[in-house]
Amino acid sequence: MSEAARSTFVYVTYIRTSAEKLWNALTQPEFTRQYWLNAEFSSDWQPGSTWKLQFADGRIADHGQVLEVDPPRRLVVQWQHELRAELKAEGPARCSFDLEPMGEVVKLTVTHTSPQPDSKLIVAVSGGWPRILSNLKSLLETGKVLMTEK
Repeated sequence: MSEAARSTFVYVTYIRTSAEKLWNALTQPEFTRQYWLNAEFSSDWQPGSTWKLQFADGRIADHGQVLEVDPPRRLVVQWQHELRAELKAEGPARCSFDLEPMGEVVKLTVTHTSPQPDSKLIVAVSGGWPRILSNLKSLLETGKVLMTEK
């Protein structure tokens, strides 16, 4: 499939932390629950393993397979949305987290790509990722999140 036929959202932020702390915040449920509006990522984060993003009430928002793991530099997952029928119908997308240490900060690049042109999922995540990643940045830099509800 050509790049032009895909839908992609890219978000870049710089966080004053270490790559190891950022990696833990991305992969450990006790961290994700704090900045992901009471949802948590869970997996053993091994290539081929499953992962899920689950709310405290038991609903699974997203899930998929771990495709690539290179701690604390890169994590790539297949991403299947579950809550909204029109987004679920698009099938799996792909999300990568690239961490690049730059002195006292880490450049975090999140790239979410769907094989669907004009993907509704990509439109949805383009509103969600900035909120989640702003919470993550704030948590790591100040110990507090910016937002606690959707």
